[in-house]
Amino acid sequence: MPKQIVDLNTFADGALAERFNEELLKILQNIADPNTEPHKVRTLNIKVKLAGDEQRNLANSMIEVSSKLIPSRSVPTKVIIDYDENGQLTGAELKSGVPGQTYLEEDGLYSDRGEKIYDFKSKKEKGEVVND
Repeated sequence: MPKQIVDLNTFADGALAERFNEELLKILQNIADPNTEPHKVRTLNIKVKLAGDEQRNLANSMIEVSSKLIPSRSVPTKVIIDYDENGQLTGAELKSGVPGQTYLEEDGLYSDRGEKIYDFKSKKEKGEVVND
């Protein structure tokens, strides 16, 4: 076995080991994230580039450490396509599950777009002025 040329823990003043640990932590956080697929493979890459000088007695090196993570799972939602009062195309997220259907929450009645229509606590409709 050949003699050890460099110690990877101290190579580049410890930058190689430090960057390896940073990228390893990113991978472990990505695996622990419940929004990612746990069984898909993540990759940690270490690249050391070497180029000699004209005298061929010195090699300049560059260290690159990177990781390839798994993206978060996509989150489905529905968008209502509509027109505003000026006839311009607009959209809003469908909150009720069915276009045109209202739904109840603890504090009030909401439109299909999630806008509060009736407030149970103040007992008034949106835009209605109540004189007590």
